Amino acid sequence: MHIQVVNFNLEGINHDDFMQIADTAAPAFAGVPGLVSKVWLCDQENNTYGGVYTWENQQAMETFAKSELFINALENNPNFVNISMKDFGVLEGPSKITGVQ
Repeated sequence: MHIQVVNFNLEGINHDDFMQIADTAAPAFAGVPGLVSKVWLCDQENNTYGGVYTWENQQAMETFAKSELFINALENNPNFVNISMKDFGVLEGPSKITGVQ
């Protein structure tokens, strides 16, 4: 398993606009190969949005980073600025003890 955390600020759109985009985009993300889950993040007060992605493995995450969906939804989106991405391996032993299968 592999975890990816993505954050960005909105520019040129507001929270409600983003909610419409997120609701429309969610089904496309649901079909991404190797994606176990995506938790959509929002700190409206500080204009920080993003997601926590759980991947089957690091390769699935890297493949997604080269996909048209990723490039168009994130990298080439003029409404998302100050993009940061961080990824993490998962310690499977203790994670299983605390409920991650």
